[in-house]
Amino acid sequence: MRAPEPRNTKELAAYLFLMPYLLLTAVFFIYPFINAVVLTFYRTNGPRSRVFIGLDNFRYLLADATFHTALWNTTIFAIASVCLQLPLSMALALLLNRGNDRVKGFFRLVLFSPNLVGQIFVGILFSVLFTPRYGLINRTLQSLIGWGLEEQWLSNPKLVMPAIILTSLWLWVGFNMVYFLAALQGVDKSLEEAARIDGANNWQVFWHVTLPSMRHVVVFVVIMSIIGSYQLFELPVALLNSTSGFGPDNSGLTVITYLRSVAFQSGDLGLGSAVGWVVAVIIFAISVIQIRVTKVVED
Repeated sequence: MRAPEPRNTKELAAYLFLMPYLLLTAVFFIYPFINAVVLTFYRTNGPRSRVFIGLDNFRYLLADATFHTALWNTTIFAIASVCLQLPLSMALALLLNRGNDRVKGFFRLVLFSPNLVGQIFVGILFSVLFTPRYGLINRTLQSLIGWGLEEQWLSNPKLVMPAIILTSLWLWVGFNMVYFLAALQGVDKSLEEAARIDGANNWQVFWHVTLPSMRHVVVFVVIMSIIGSYQLFELPVALLNSTSGFGPDNSGLTVITYLRSVAFQSGDLGLGSAVGWVVAVIIFAISVIQIRVTKVVED
């Protein structure tokens, strides 16, 4: 009979099989994570020159008006994502959920397809659609409400962020709709029918039966929308046709374009790392609050 292999040999073999994963994790996650933490305490001039400054990077951000503008713009965009994008996505999902499978499949593809082309392409496309007098959006608004033909969306500080928000609607409404449509198909139809028999109207059925049944998907989509909003970068850069993506009077500046400016254009990787951690803390705090509120509502 063949003697059993020693236990130490089996453990060594297991670690050898795990080694590629552990090495990749250490190189591409653990080391960058630790380095990002360390960098926040330094002022750098490129990757090789650094001076220890403690918490001065965070003090600088607290006093920097440009960072405040970037944070405010990004927060407005995040609020619009939750208050405009998601209701539109839900409305489209409710409409498609009533159709047959062929209709659902066709319109799901049509509405989801803008997300397939990427933010750069969409930004360049809408920079043309927002052209004064000749742009499709300007001419459509002029035909519908008698306003907008001569408006310079991308040169007017008051219209830059609305232009980014409108562009994002076309890009992401269909993407979130797919999540909601999948959740709607898992709702127990017998509960909805029971509510209608008891005299509930369509709104009451949706609010008291349908929406609570898909609350976990709704929470997930809200959190992911907020995370994506605070990571907004490519769309304003392409839409404003600028390497900075700031727009007039920094009206299109976001926290990630600000991070790119201070870290990779100015060379202060320490300040850029501090910006990244501020964004991470904001996203974490909002996510925790959202989850806590959802649990309170469920209880």
